[in-house]
Amino acid sequence: MAAASETRLSAAETDALRKIAGTMVPADAVLGMPGADDPAILDDIVRSVGRDLPLVREALTAIATKSSGVFAEMDQAAREGLINDWYASGGAPAVALGRAILGAYYRDDRVLLALGHEARAPFPKGYVLEQGDWSLLDVVRGRQPFWRDDRVVPIEDR
Repeated sequence: MAAASETRLSAAETDALRKIAGTMVPADAVLGMPGADDPAILDDIVRSVGRDLPLVREALTAIATKSSGVFAEMDQAAREGLINDWYASGGAPAVALGRAILGAYYRDDRVLLALGHEARAPFPKGYVLEQGDWSLLDVVRGRQPFWRDDRVVPIEDR
């Protein structure tokens, strides 16, 4: 069985994540929006990291390394600049970190309400979507398949 530290973020990693999340999505009192470092949102981020845990840890390490270990002591503008620079070339760890932070942020009821949405899941009620131009898909529908169709049994296996 894996040790607990291998399956969830440590207290130090969670603190680093809090600083990074708050930098990526700061609170906006004028709009009534909490920051991604809000305790409820941070708890959701930590709980929902799941399979991305190794990549999120890699992202936290990369940001700490890039900041020479003083990320928390930097001012907001310097933290934003550092994250923007790193994010552009951060690859899969950057994507995983962004997905974890933004996914939890936009699940928060306060954020949904501030954006003018009902604080609920999108289904089963759903949302009305404006119909687009379906003819744009004709090119895709008309091309030959470029994948193996696993519904077809090969002749030698019949």
